[in-house]
Amino acid sequence: MTPPEVERSAIDGLLFVDLAVHRDGRGWFKENWQRAAMVAAGVPDFGPVQHNVAYNDREGVTRGVHAEPWDKFVSLVAGEIFGAWVDLRPGPAFGTVVTRRIRPETAVFVPRGVGNSYQTLQPGTAYSYLVNRHWSREAVGSYTFVNLADETLAIPWPLALDAAEVSEADRTHPRLAEVTPMTPLRTVILGAGGQVGRALARILPQAHALTRAEFDLADSGQVAGFDWDGVSTVINAAAYTAVDLAETPEGRRDAWATNVTGVARLVEACRANQIRLVHLSSDYVFDGTAAEHPEDEPFSPLGVYGQTKAAGDVLVGTWQRHYIVRTSWVIGDGKNFVRTMADLAARGVSPSVVNDQVGRLTFADDLAAGIAHLLSTDAPFGTYNLTNTGPVQSWADIAADVFELCGRDPADVRPVSTEEYAGGRNLAPRPERSPLALDAITGAGFVPGAARERLAGIVRPS
Repeated sequence: MTPPEVERSAIDGLLFVDLAVHRDGRGWFKENWQRAAMVAAGVPDFGPVQHNVAYNDREGVTRGVHAEPWDKFVSLVAGEIFGAWVDLRPGPAFGTVVTRRIRPETAVFVPRGVGNSYQTLQPGTAYSYLVNRHWSREAVGSYTFVNLADETLAIPWPLALDAAEVSEADRTHPRLAEVTPMTPLRTVILGAGGQVGRALARILPQAHALTRAEFDLADSGQVAGFDWDGVSTVINAAAYTAVDLAETPEGRRDAWATNVTGVARLVEACRANQIRLVHLSSDYVFDGTAAEHPEDEPFSPLGVYGQTKAAGDVLVGTWQRHYIVRTSWVIGDGKNFVRTMADLAARGVSPSVVNDQVGRLTFADDLAAGIAHLLSTDAPFGTYNLTNTGPVQSWADIAADVFELCGRDPADVRPVSTEEYAGGRNLAPRPERSPLALDAITGAGFVPGAARERLAGIVRPS
């Protein structure tokens, strides 16, 4: 089949799609929606769940202007229309109008918040559309309407509206000056009290950021009772991360409750509401025997924490509209390894630091920026490793760098093995090698900053 061609319009996100129509003596055939081909051509992977058809007996039937709380993929089964679309989303483009005559060989992707209307140009016109939310009478209350005859819009209807077939409701919709723009979809950040969650809230200030006290993944009632209506994206930065406590009976239960059972509930909520899900993962899903871990490396966790994170990743992977963002050795605001080493350097302490675990640091602000990039560019769904760049180092190497930046002799840091550092304590097993391959994230157009530069920015801020 000939691949579809996509044409952008003056309204952001409103797309015209040229479809190949194959005719012979019997009539014609077209692939009206073919997900792989459409997505490859640039149509959003919007996840349709309902198909509607409006049959119009006569020429001049006119419907609209309705902006609905979902995306639509519009096409014709028969006939011809004059279509008119109005941007009813908040912002400087509010009120922008696009018009075009449409026949079966053209489809239109109409994003949420763009008002849709048409006038039939032939009798027997069948108007077909896919939507990615189920219709309900309650949903009609969240529509945004504008009058077909609004003087500001000045839509050039081929047949004058006083001679057209128009419903009474459509004749009485408000003028543009009286219309309240459609409320934008929300992004929800879970785990907003943690260092990554705080970084995400800074870079996505319009997002609805929820701390564990406000939304606890381990609480089934909170997940089930949350109002998911109007949510487009969930970023799950919530997790049980007490690696050593996870090896205890109580910690094991808590880790599974949050990282597995809670994630399962979240995935089902996202699936039921067609919500895009971003899930933070960890290098602990691997045993650390590879020199560098690609995204598709089979799971091989050593301890309970890694096992629960791996199980959570598998669950997230069952929902097609997901990003798993895998990271390691995260440094954010507040207390962390780097600030601890800087404090020891300032106080004249010479610490013993592990030198048989190696990886790369990830600074929370860069991690948040990478996630925002994936979302804003509609990058292909899947798994992305995301750490800062630079040489692979041990914790002792990083501590020595901190000491040098603080004006201390790097040799004041004493490298020790994990076993020696544990001193007989029962620590959870940790991967010896945590470097993550970054080909996928850089291929998506995001290049993380160098870890050494970020380190200097924390130790010696300008």
